[in-house]
This record gives sequence, C-alpha cells and structure tokens, in this order.
Amino acid sequence: MAVSFSRKPAYSATAPASGREDGDLRARILAAAANPFIGAAAAAFLFLLSVALLVLITGDPNKGSPMVRVALDQIGTTKNIPPGWREALVGEGEHEAPLLPGALDLSNLPFLSHPEPADDAEAGAIAAPPPVASATGPLPAAPIAGLTAPGPGGGVLPMIAPDGRTAADAYARPFTADGRPKVALVIGGLGLNPQTTRAAIETLPPEITLSFAPYAEGLQGWIDLARSHGHEVLLEAPMEPVDYPANDPGPYTLIASNRPEDTVRKLEWLMSRATGYFGLTNYLGSRFVTSDTAMTTFTLALKSRGLAFIDDGQASLRGGPIPRASADRIIDDELAAGSIDGQLKMLEAGAAGRGQALGSGFAYPVTINQVRLWAAGLSGRGLQLAPASAMAKR
Repeated sequence: MAVSFSRKPAYSATAPASGREDGDLRARILAAAANPFIGAAAAAFLFLLSVALLVLITGDPNKGSPMVRVALDQIGTTKNIPPGWREALVGEGEHEAPLLPGALDLSNLPFLSHPEPADDAEAGAIAAPPPVASATGPLPAAPIAGLTAPGPGGGVLPMIAPDGRTAADAYARPFTADGRPKVALVIGGLGLNPQTTRAAIETLPPEITLSFAPYAEGLQGWIDLARSHGHEVLLEAPMEPVDYPANDPGPYTLIASNRPEDTVRKLEWLMSRATGYFGLTNYLGSRFVTSDTAMTTFTLALKSRGLAFIDDGQASLRGGPIPRASADRIIDDELAAGSIDGQLKMLEAGAAGRGQALGSGFAYPVTINQVRLWAAGLSGRGLQLAPASAMAKR
C-alpha cells in the first residue's frame, strides 16, 4: 500500500495571505516528515489500519475458532453405527438440515490416544489398547422371547420357557472346545464405575465373562453393551459376610438367618433389575454360603428361574441341580501387575494339569490391563480361552 502526504494545507477558515506563507508551510511539512518520531508514529498507524482491514476481510476473531460440520452422508458407512441412526438424528420423514457453518461434536473417549505407562504402585491407569472385536459377533439382544415373566417394580424376571429353554443356555456365550486345556475368567464389580466398566467391555476378549453389580445405575444399558461386544453376563447377588453388618453389601443382602420367603423376595428384586444374564454370582457371602438352609433356598430359587450359579470359590463345596462352577483362584487379591501375572500363570498351570481352570477378578484398572495382555498370548501357549458358562456342570 503506497501512501503520500498531500501538499495542500489543512482545512482552515481563512486562506493563506501570500505565496511566501505557502513556502513556509511547505517547509514546515517537509521538516515534520523528516522527523524520526513522527515517521514511527505514521508507520504504527499504517500497521493498525492494515490489521483492521484484515479483520474486516477474514471475519470477527471474537467469534472463536472456525467450526466444521460434516454431512451425514459422509459417515453413513461407519461399521459400528446401528440401524436407524440417521432417523434418530433428523427424525423420521425429515431431511438433514442444510450444510451451514456449524460444529461436529466428537464423543468423549474413555482413553487417551497415547496414554502414559501405568503405575503399578497405585493400581495403574488403564492402558489404551484398541478395542478387541468379537470373533463371532454380538450375542442376541435381551430379552429373548419366552424367557421373561413380570417382576417387582415393573421389571421382569427370568423364567423357563414352555419349550424348556432356560436363561442359563440362551444367554450363555456359545462355545466349542478344540481339545486344548480351557481357561475361563470372570471379571466382576462392573457397572459402578463407568470408565472401568467400558474398559472391560471394549478391551477384553469376548470370551471373558463379565459380572455386574445389581445396584448399578443404567444396569440394563451396560448389560446390553456387554452382550453387543460378545460377552456373556452374570448378575451379582450380595451375600452376608462373616463381618456383617460392619461389612454391609447393601439393602438387599441375602442374610443367612432370614426366612426362606424373605430370601426369595430379595432375590426377586435383584433378578428383576435387568435381563440378559445367564446366571448369578456371589458378592462376598462368607457366612451365607456356609448355611445349608440359606443355600438350599437360594439354589431352588435359581433352579425355578432356569439360572446358573458361578461363585468366586467360596461355595466350591456346594453342588445342586443347577449349572454350577467355582473359581479355582482369585487373581487380584494383591493389586500389583506382577502379582496378577503370577496368579494368571498358576491358572494356566491348573488348566494344563486338570484340563480346565476358572479364575475370578475385580474390575480394577490394573486387573483389566493385565488380563488383556495375558489373554492376547494365551492361544500361543497352547490353551483355549473359554466363557465361564463352559465350565458349569450340573
């Protein structure tokens, strides 16, 4: 941009009286232009004027960064988007809004793309592996027709179908043994912490069985998500421990000394919290499982509903006329990566010696991370990963 100073005098009410005065004025103007301070002020003025013109051309900086809006057609081929997603966004029979300036909101991912290494001393932050895809696809959505009956509070209860089908069979993950020793693992305590729950569902192999706390908010949604990733599901039954009530598993804890009808009433409330689980598992229960009367009531209630019972090892001496399995060891009594790895190796040794082994763990971040790493190399070590339902026997 070229700028020249006008040789005309500034606007005034009276004209100069003579040509001599004009000459003096021109001399004063030239002297002012030669002054370095006045020149610097003029350069600053020109710079500010240029910035103002640039803002007028490119937009208002106070309105924030440019926003990007993507047409729905550009994401319509994404594999994991369920049927009906477009209608849910724009409404049935409606059309997408014109592609005007807007924003594309990205979902809040539970992991960073490049997380820092886990710290075993504090049970570790979960690493950020890619999600493990199910080799056989999602399990059927729950409820399956014929397997539910009305339950308390508007919920549903599992029932044996008229044709004899049971939840223990229908909701279990299909499994075909290939002759190698089998190893199964149950990860429990899910549904209470959204981040660790999503980590277990999305990063553990689908053969890992997941168990959910009955008090979890949005329980059915978590179970549905787990099944959509291929995981079979257990529902946790809080049972009386030896140090109850100092250690209280909640208002619907099954108490060993309760009357059978009270135990059944609590069980029905617990079972009506969601559907899609193939059986129950214990949460605590060191006193409850030692009571013959209490366990008989519990087992008969599960039999009438067509459910299995998988426990963490505390009820290993209990049989019964329902599909049953007990864990051979708890893998994370000590919350350190090295200790968990050691327990998993012992689980492998047990499977190699007996043909199969079942482990139990809790949804701690370090547990989820170590199980994921362990399971990735299990097949190469000559063992087959199996769901817990494949261990159940009547």
